[in-house]
Amino acid sequence: MPRDTLTRDQIVRAAIEVLDAEGVEGLNMRRLGTWLGAAATAVYWHVKSKDELLVLAADELWGEIELPDPVQVGWREAAAVMARNLHAMVLRHPWLVTAMSTHLIYGPGKARHDNHLIGVYEAAGFSGRRVDWAMNAVFVFALGQALGEASDAAWRRKVRRSGGDPEEQVREVVERITEIASLFPRLRARAEAPGDDEPDQSFEFGLQAVLDGLEARLGAR
Repeated sequence: MPRDTLTRDQIVRAAIEVLDAEGVEGLNMRRLGTWLGAAATAVYWHVKSKDELLVLAADELWGEIELPDPVQVGWREAAAVMARNLHAMVLRHPWLVTAMSTHLIYGPGKARHDNHLIGVYEAAGFSGRRVDWAMNAVFVFALGQALGEASDAAWRRKVRRSGGDPEEQVREVVERITEIASLFPRLRARAEAPGDDEPDQSFEFGLQAVLDGLEARLGAR
């Protein structure tokens, strides 16, 4: 694909596809050019470097987060929807965690998200620095909950790239963990307990607990 038929938007969307498939370590201009059916030089015509492209791709992801109106649904539900969307977005694009740890991710997409989020917590009744504190409490919880699963996806991809078998390594790690846990009574009891068919509600439990705490602070004020 010649450079004059490429657009920056096409390049950014293709970069996201490469990143989803291969992670940050799999993204380079040559690989992206192959993905697009173009020369690497055609990509450089629109984007100066891999670092710039990574920031553009990461910023684009924030457009996937729904922005509910707190006037229509209430501040708490709006905050919950955005937190759930953030959690799901990171799980769809686990490389974002790596990108955020090495690059300052900020552009129109992230600004749009943050601007709306400020409005949600202002609608709740927070003001001044308390808006930031309330936002961060929920944001860090949602991001942290996704971190474990995103890290697992990155680890599995790394193992596969090196020719290993992730499932075999997981079994070996579980065996070691079980052996260590058996030395501690509470951990041993949980390991030996029968399986629970109830779906995992840990994210929703934690999210509602954080929102309960914020609501209680508003009531106390």
